[in-house]
Amino acid sequence: MSGERWIVVGCVLAGLAVVFGAFAAHGLDTRLPVQYAEQTRVVVGETVPAARKYIADFKTAAEYQMFHALGMIACGLVAIRRPAASLNVAGWCFLLGTVLFSGSLYALVLRGVTKLGMITPFGGMLFIVGWVALAIGAAGSGRPTAGAAP
Repeated sequence: MSGERWIVVGCVLAGLAVVFGAFAAHGLDTRLPVQYAEQTRVVVGETVPAARKYIADFKTAAEYQMFHALGMIACGLVAIRRPAASLNVAGWCFLLGTVLFSGSLYALVLRGVTKLGMITPFGGMLFIVGWVALAIGAAGSGRPTAGAAP
């Protein structure tokens, strides 16, 4: 994908992260206590209301979505100057990582789909690979893509 497209995708995901963060702050606080009434979860050895944990999970998903949207924007900015295959790897890792990590947390919180929690760590691993690939591309040691200017 071109650098310009990574910037656009990153900007769209960043904007959505703001929307989801606002929803967490201003919408979930009334919905989740009803949805998860009387349910509890254990967090760091302490039993807490499930709604409290799930609001925190949703906010975490929105924060990670924002961080990695900014990573996609960085991929695009670096790729405009020096296209490299590693920058595309980074962008795709950030995008797929966001779908798996943040998407699974959103589904868990909003729909109670607990089985999706098993894929959340794979999204996290993609985030790590993405940051390494971005570092390689930014350092200039990535293999240039076909047709890239030297």
